[in-house]
Amino acid sequence: MFSVWFIGILTVLSVFFALKLKKKLLFTPLIAVAALLVVEIAKVPMPFWDTVTFIFDLRG
Repeated sequence: MFSVWFIGILTVLSVFFALKLKKKLLFTPLIAVAALLVVEIAKVPMPFWDTVTFIFDLRG
């Protein structure tokens, strides 16, 4: 749960500073969300590639 809050706060701060400093850091929140996805997949007690395959097999 800590990682979810940490990545969420990191995303909010990066958006805030991107708007305040008027720099084009638009990919920073996307990178934070992608990092959250990798962290959540890594927490599953299965090998990484098996987990990714399982997630994409759920679509149908």
